[in-house]
Amino acid sequence: MLEKHSLDFIHVQHAAQRLAGQAVQTPILHSAAIDKKVGAKVFFKCENLQRMGAFKFRGAYNALAALTQEQRAYGVVAYSSGNHAQAVALAAKLFAVPATIVMPKDAPKIKIANVRALGAKVIHYDRLNESREGLASELAKEKKAVIIPPFAHPKVIAGQGTAALEFLTHLPDLDFLFVPLGGGGLLSGTLIAQKKLAPNCKVYGVEPKAGDDAQQSLASGRIVRIKAPNSIADGALTEALAPITFNLIRHYAQGVLTVTDAQLIKAMQIIATHLKLLIEPTAALGVAAVVNRLVPIEGKRVGVILSGGNVDLDDYAHYLTAEVQP
Repeated sequence: MLEKHSLDFIHVQHAAQRLAGQAVQTPILHSAAIDKKVGAKVFFKCENLQRMGAFKFRGAYNALAALTQEQRAYGVVAYSSGNHAQAVALAAKLFAVPATIVMPKDAPKIKIANVRALGAKVIHYDRLNESREGLASELAKEKKAVIIPPFAHPKVIAGQGTAALEFLTHLPDLDFLFVPLGGGGLLSGTLIAQKKLAPNCKVYGVEPKAGDDAQQSLASGRIVRIKAPNSIADGALTEALAPITFNLIRHYAQGVLTVTDAQLIKAMQIIATHLKLLIEPTAALGVAAVVNRLVPIEGKRVGVILSGGNVDLDDYAHYLTAEVQP
């Protein structure tokens, strides 16, 4: 039961109340051309059009909204490859809370610049040789600050679940829902909303093939930690799920799928061509699973969450013009 994870649909509803007037109720788009290509009716929840360009704003704002005045005075520390970093920086600015963000040296330049522009302090680390969690813990202890992790946090998960709450409130009759998967915050929140609003919908997480820790974890029945993965899906380069996300995914997801970087590039090209949207590689995870028909979706109603749109424009131009196999 969800109660043993201290998370239930009521927590997603409370998050939606906190986010009212703050988060964008992002549009749901549809393309007849994509339908024809995959043989199904596909709907896209456009979180790339969310504040700061990703669904992460939902969880970060919900987490900061729950802090006491004393906690806010000491500030917050977060660690992220980019989107959670920007989300915490924006939420901290809205609440006038000091924020320090631990980011990898190789994070997209646009994400680093955005975090700094929002007033947060950036501390870099080498993701291949240093522990971001360890560095964040040291900083938080030094500053007496609260750590807002990117996915292993009930308030963050509940906030992320509001995207699916909106999606499934409008389209409760979806047969499938495909969700980008890194640490599992978005997928976990989605599953909580789905169980209440669309119990017959089959939900799949989609992660980069190079970072298939979640798929390995489900197969082994325990959390599997991998070496820092290398993929263009920079928002999904986690080494392991957290216990809270692993348990929710293990109990309620239909499964976890993986896609290659080449498949991500092709998916980005399809979205740009048919929906005229800019999405980042991580946001293309679910699209790639649908386009490549990794599960039988013919004749079904399919949902895809486009998780974000923060990508360096030089990289994006390269992705759009790259020649990859369909």
